[in-house]
Amino acid sequence: MPDPHGHRTPTAPYLAEGPRTALRRFTGADAAEFTARARESRAHHHPWLFPPERTGTYAAYTGTLARDPAREGFLVCERGAGGADGAIAGFININNIVLGGFRCGALGYGAFAHAVGRGLMGEALGLVMDLAFGPLGLHRLEANIQPGNAASIALVRRAGFRLEGFSPDFLHIDGAWRDHERWAITAPATEAP
Repeated sequence: MPDPHGHRTPTAPYLAEGPRTALRRFTGADAAEFTARARESRAHHHPWLFPPERTGTYAAYTGTLARDPAREGFLVCERGAGGADGAIAGFININNIVLGGFRCGALGYGAFAHAVGRGLMGEALGLVMDLAFGPLGLHRLEANIQPGNAASIALVRRAGFRLEGFSPDFLHIDGAWRDHERWAITAPATEAP
């Protein structure tokens, strides 16, 4: 929330920072802003994504992220934008994390309508990749994207992901099984742990 001078103070410390974005964990204090942004972005997200729009569903969503060791959730916050500093611009989650010989996770993400087309998610995805391939010890990130979601495909393509295949009826979204393209990227060459 903004202070009396219009500056925002993050409710949790940043885990990674870029010139225009920073990543931090979800907190309960973010519920009002996150759900308001999700409601404002409904037309932008439909039919690809359905982030929580109410406090109760936000609490359940963030509770699952916090408790499940196979998930990492990050809020994308704006930096250096005057009164918008710290405003939530979107989110990027790493889901279905498998360690051992696989060391892989699947991305889920969304930009809020006010942040679309400003390059914030591209910068934030780079920060998430640094965390995934660094401290989290992953070797591979995947993004499964519905073929008609041109903005999402462009985001991962710019980040260096490669198209690996097509999966018919891959995920149940908005009441139906949806086809997805499989995009992936692997860590720069490193030795196995």
